Amino acid sequence: MLRASSYVEYIQPDMKIRASSLVYQDPATWGISRISHREPGNFTYIFDDSAGEGTCAYVIDTGIFVAHPDFEGRAEHLVNFSTDESDEDDYGHGTHVAGIIGSRTFGVAKKTQIYSVKVLDSTGRGSSSSIIAGIDFVARDAANRTCPRGTVVNISLGGRKDTAMDQAVAAAVASGVFIAVAAGNDGADARYFSPASEPSACTVGATAANDAMASWSNGGSFVDVLAPGVRITSLSIGGGTREDNGTSMATPHVTGLAAYLLSLQGGGTQGLCERIAEMGTKGVVQNLTQGTVNTLINNGALG
Repeated sequence: MLRASSYVEYIQPDMKIRASSLVYQDPATWGISRISHREPGNFTYIFDDSAGEGTCAYVIDTGIFVAHPDFEGRAEHLVNFSTDESDEDDYGHGTHVAGIIGSRTFGVAKKTQIYSVKVLDSTGRGSSSSIIAGIDFVARDAANRTCPRGTVVNISLGGRKDTAMDQAVAAAVASGVFIAVAAGNDGADARYFSPASEPSACTVGATAANDAMASWSNGGSFVDVLAPGVRITSLSIGGGTREDNGTSMATPHVTGLAAYLLSLQGGGTQGLCERIAEMGTKGVVQNLTQGTVNTLINNGALG
């Protein structure tokens, strides 16, 4: 055998290598800019040109206005578990969230494929059974969909503690997808809310442009990381843009970052929330609530 030959020092596989370069988006919104710099006050988003390519991002929300040109044809509706007859986003929340994950102008992972799973109606409300159905659907669909670099899921919704919902999230994570969830906007401890309290999910609190934790953001030890969530501009239904606030806006920064890292580094979804936390900027967030981690997400583009 070749391995046994005295002329062979070692054997390694022939690896595929690609050119990599950083892209500078200038100007960019403060939120995506902040996650590519260690200091505040920048309006340039710096990212590797892999940009989430080869990943799939599911948005469990009010639907998505998939025809928005800023999605560049990468957004698709899959299923509707809400009480609305329309599959479209008639509220705007899901479109805004999806834009932060992966739109051309406002997105963190600008090449990810985006899939809409509608569970909330035109008023932004829905039942826990509809949300659980959406989570279960994603776990099944992702297992049969071609996403060579991995699958991420965004859940920018929640309510009071719901064991069945937490269990659905845990089962989906165990199936191999990454799930980021909103901590909530009650100014309370995230442990009392679902799916924010599910340990296997990556729970996200919100910060402002001055690096202060938002006063209304839920916090506590169940929050894994913090991300921009105040005065965030993204896409709106009908083809325009709008500004919004909430841990709902912070969460897709993390979902987009997860897709970005899967595309750039690989490594799978297991432990990805911990990897994101390790890469984060430590100790810069002010006005933290008791027990909340002082970790602001960062994509590592500048080290």
